[in-house]
Formats: sequence, structure tokens, C-alpha cells
Amino acid sequence: MSYTRLSFERSDAVACVTLDRPERLNALDRPLVDELRAAAAQISADPDVRAVLLTGRGRGFCSGADLADETLLTGGDTGRGERVGGSLARHFNPMVSAWHSLPVPVVVAVNGVAAGAGANLALVGDLVLAARSATFVQLFAPRLGLLPDLGGTFHLPRAIGTARAKGLAMLGEPLSAADAASWGLIWACVEDDALASTALALATRLAAGPTRALAQIKAALNRPPLESLDAQLDLEARAQAALADSEDFAEGVRAFHEKRPPRFRGR
Repeated sequence: MSYTRLSFERSDAVACVTLDRPERLNALDRPLVDELRAAAAQISADPDVRAVLLTGRGRGFCSGADLADETLLTGGDTGRGERVGGSLARHFNPMVSAWHSLPVPVVVAVNGVAAGAGANLALVGDLVLAARSATFVQLFAPRLGLLPDLGGTFHLPRAIGTARAKGLAMLGEPLSAADAASWGLIWACVEDDALASTALALATRLAAGPTRALAQIKAALNRPPLESLDAQLDLEARAQAALADSEDFAEGVRAFHEKRPPRFRGR
């Protein structure tokens, strides 16, 4: 597929997706959102992609929804609220769901600001790295009189607890990369000049791993908590039974006995 607002490249088994509107700090207009959804579909359809790296070009990861996008806020015969809600329902939310449900690990490298919808887009990643100079800002309420969207009300309390999620959402104060890491919102904070290489190395490492097991881990940890420990134990038993029939498990057992690193193939 031909993309105009993002770049899509392959580094061996890693799909590298880069938001490419640096002049707008990679703000999310409808065409970029639709291209992100198409990129997720392309990744899902390619059995040779075993991990994904998502980042942004230029000074920032993503400054949020592009309020200059006329298709989002203006035009048509419906009210503004109906247009915004409809745009979320038809474009933004399906894109977030597509990325969240990718069956392969997603590494997100946050360079610079991740604001509003951009901050919550970053949270679709399974492992989020941020440059030390990066910041996460939930601008919805203090700047626009809105609540966090693109899954913010889902991911924030699950990652950092309700108290901190409410503080970020209501006050809109910037959260540094170092604090985001110490709070558990992201995987790690790294030095700015090491972000790109560290993120690619991490994605490459995941791509060489047992991707069927990683997919099951994603599915088990992404779902809302079950009502009891027994229900979660049952889910783990079913997933483990399926994985024990895989070629990767057989390879892991062989490697253990042969005292060598396993060579997983995702089968």
C-alpha cells in the first residue's frame, strides 16, 4: 500500500511504522488515522512480520488530534458533538482497536511530546520506550473541556492506578519520561540519542522470540481482569495447552536438553 502520512518499512521481521507529519508534530488528522488502521491491517495479514516498531518523525511523537482538520470539526448538517463522536466511532476507535489487538508485540518509541490523543496512541504499545526529553500530557480537560479518548480512560488507570490517572486527566500536567517509567506507565526511559537503536533492538529481540506465546501473553494481559483467580487459572491452562502443541515449545525443550539458546520460528 502507498502511504502519504506515515512511512512503512521492514527491518527483517520487524515492521517499522513512523508517523510522518513533522510539520504538524505528527498530529492525527483523519487521513493519518485511516493510514494507521491500514498499516495495522497490513501487519496482521503478513505472516513474516513478527514484531512492530511505532514512532514519530521529527521533534515529537504525536501532538494529538489535529484540530485544524476540517473533516473532524466542521461541515455537514449535524452538530459538532455528533461529528466528533461519529469521527471517533468510525475512524479513531477502530484504528486504536486494530493496533491494540495486533497478534505480534508492538514497541513504541516516544520522541518528544506525546499529547492528548497522541499520548494515548502511545499506550497501544506492549513495550513503550521514551526519550528522556519526552513528555506525556493529557490535555483534554484543561485545554478543551473533554475527557481522554483513544483508550486513555482504559489504559491509564490500569497502568498507574485510579488516583494518578485522575490527576493526569483532570490537571493536564506534563509527565516526564522518567516519571512515566517510575510510575509504570511505560517500560523504560532512555537517553535521547539511544532511543531509536534501543527500540529497534528491542523489537528485533521480540521478533526472534516465540511469537505464538507472545500473542497469548498479549491476549491474557490485555483483557479486563476476570472475576476470580480460578477463572484466570482456567484461561492460563487453556492457553498453555495450545502452546504446548507448538513447534516452538518442542524447540524450547530440545534447546534446554542440548544446553543452547532456542531458535524459535513462531510455529
